[in-house]
Amino acid sequence: MIAAMLAEAWSALIANRLRSALTMLGMIIGVAAVILMLAIGGGVQREVQASISGLGSNLLIVTAGAGRQGGIFGGAGTGATLRLDDATAIAALPDVVAAAPSTGIPAQVVAGPANWATNVTGSVPAYFQVNEWGVEDGRLFTDREDRQGARVAIVGQTVADKLFGANPVLGEMVRIKGVSFRIIGILETRGQGFGGQDRDDTIIVPLTTAQRTLQGNFFRRSIRTVSVSVASAEALQPASDAITKLLRRKHRLRPGDQDDFQVANLTAITDTLSKTTGAISLLLAAIGSISLVVGGIGIMNIMLVSVTERTREIGIRMAIGASRGAVRLQFLLEALMLSLIGCGIGVALGTGLATAASGPIGFATDVTPSAILIAFAVSASIGVFFGWWPATRAARLSPIEALRS
Repeated sequence: MIAAMLAEAWSALIANRLRSALTMLGMIIGVAAVILMLAIGGGVQREVQASISGLGSNLLIVTAGAGRQGGIFGGAGTGATLRLDDATAIAALPDVVAAAPSTGIPAQVVAGPANWATNVTGSVPAYFQVNEWGVEDGRLFTDREDRQGARVAIVGQTVADKLFGANPVLGEMVRIKGVSFRIIGILETRGQGFGGQDRDDTIIVPLTTAQRTLQGNFFRRSIRTVSVSVASAEALQPASDAITKLLRRKHRLRPGDQDDFQVANLTAITDTLSKTTGAISLLLAAIGSISLVVGGIGIMNIMLVSVTERTREIGIRMAIGASRGAVRLQFLLEALMLSLIGCGIGVALGTGLATAASGPIGFATDVTPSAILIAFAVSASIGVFFGWWPATRAARLSPIEALRS
């Protein structure tokens, strides 16, 4: 019985191809918009998580300078408020596996006739452990080289390509702010981070060397950040509190004084960003779903027209024994079919648009099976909801009056 009704519903839609296509247009646009918005939102969430997790697991970042209030990240200051002994004290705290002080210097790097503007990081060997970053070729510098202020450098793949192209890199010399450094390693490739930042566009040198030769006199004894590796995710917040308490005491801050540093919990930031981007995605999807409601209203209007046009047909059905429930089900199936076909086309269109958008926005979108299932479930609900009144109206027709029409 259901199969026969479905076949009849299909025949009714085919008989009015243009009208059926125009009726489905609202559903197609609505579903495509929802799929596209959810795909972009999912891609943003995945990109944020990958970018931050790529910095290392169970990681805290201590930054010099008082922060600005507001926003997810607040804002880092630029004061020289962190010293090497702060990092040493942090490393001795419970639950802290390692602490890597570092400083960053934007610089023009020269190798022969080639030059490239990049960011130079001065840090200690523990930096690579904390950030879970190794070398593809060559070696890391040692604690001894750091203590001695050795002029050695480890370059990212982008810097190597820009300065040397396809030529050998290890053992070559580069000049940073007029100071010569020998390349001893090439970092593992990390690719782009969130927002298109090239994580391979960097050079890492020993911290002592950077402080002595690359930083200005005012910052010579200071550091900009301390990357802290914590034993477990559960220990992140206790470790953060312990670091805050330690630095406030060392910096002699009185109760009520603002911190002259910031402690960022990357896991918390990831969660906050994921929730924020998720909420934005849902908001955009909700805006797109307005088209679904418009599409549902269009289905209801067309089904009411169909009931009026087929009044005599309904009367004949009832006269030969069709029940009111069967008549109602027939029109409900037609409304449901319109809705689901429109949804299927909308899913295909939305998926195609999401794939095409990956290039311009700079990251892969994420069309999930759950989003597709939700789209079909919502479309089916809209078909039933907006098809119920026309179907009920058809079922309530008097067979005698219907045959007279």
